[in-house]
Amino acid sequence: MTDPAGSTPPESPSTARPARRGSGWLMARPFGIPVYVTPSWLIIAAVITLIYEPVVERTLQLGPLSYLVAFVFAVLLYVSVLIHELAHSVTARMFGLPVARITLYMLGGVSEIEREAPTPGREFLVAVSGPVLSLVLAAVGFAGYWFVEPQTVVGVLVWQLWVANLLVGVFNLLPGLPLDGGRLVRAAVWAITRRPRAGTVVAAWGGRLLAVSIVAVPVLYGLRTGSAPNLFGLVWALLLASFIWMGAASALRTARMRERVPTLRARGLGRNVTTVSADTSVAEAQRRMREAGTRAVVVADAAGTPTSIVSETAAAAVPDARLPWVPASSVARAITRGAVISADLEGEELLEALRAHPVQEYLLVESDGGVYGVLYTADVQQAFTGR
Repeated sequence: MTDPAGSTPPESPSTARPARRGSGWLMARPFGIPVYVTPSWLIIAAVITLIYEPVVERTLQLGPLSYLVAFVFAVLLYVSVLIHELAHSVTARMFGLPVARITLYMLGGVSEIEREAPTPGREFLVAVSGPVLSLVLAAVGFAGYWFVEPQTVVGVLVWQLWVANLLVGVFNLLPGLPLDGGRLVRAAVWAITRRPRAGTVVAAWGGRLLAVSIVAVPVLYGLRTGSAPNLFGLVWALLLASFIWMGAASALRTARMRERVPTLRARGLGRNVTTVSADTSVAEAQRRMREAGTRAVVVADAAGTPTSIVSETAAAAVPDARLPWVPASSVARAITRGAVISADLEGEELLEALRAHPVQEYLLVESDGGVYGVLYTADVQQAFTGR
């Protein structure tokens, strides 16, 4: 069992949204952190049960109950993975980094930390906390094994758990993203070069090399010994390598996007507006917008207070023949309290404001409350992707 995803980099800022609701089943909230288990866990739990059952049966000769003991091992193994991820999450929270959730899935677990550590030292501590705790659990299990009877259910489970925690801890220290060891490499290169992206590039390519090695080792071993590679082992290696490769690629994409964060400015991304009354037709609102050279329409009440923002998508869905008869207010979204943000926001502060209240359009206001313009989420996304 591995934890190939480790703890994730911050959520892709191109979404400009808060953390999505976790997929799978919400199982618990230790330390206030939601823990989800995806349906894919059932697959790996079944696989572990089937593989481990013969070991239990040879040792304990329990008959059909061997399957139950093997399943209990699968559950306890994922409890160990959860503890590993909690170490990441709790350490991140100690440094003020928000944690959206922990998700347990087929290949392990992932702590979804929403913001990047501000220094390489903190990045190092968040990354190393998981493997260290796994190795501590392995050491405790190894010590405890000497105090239990080996030929018992408890003895068998303790033996397997300390070995499993040892493997999880050691594997996650391998030097490639998205494993924890890759984050340690990233922190080291970041500290030396003072460039976080340089650390990400080095660690991501380490992850890609690791992915290739995971597949190459069983193949080369088979060629050297003249025997065909174990089919199950080869499939597992391919699956694990693909997750690591994709995780490394994702880290590179995220690094490129994060370089753009300081360049984001609400004033630069905002659109100037034309203000119309609620009963103004969409056709007339668009005419006034073209005439004034603006790029957004705001609906205001009789006192001139903005109440809603015309949605480009909704307006485009109106047939041309209907445009003179459809009021602008019917294709506009109400301006909620969270949809009003300062035009002076920049960089991470701007993204935090958008994540806090996810909508498609925001009203940008000056410090005196005057309207500066409208900010569309799509424009923020485009600023990240460059498309």
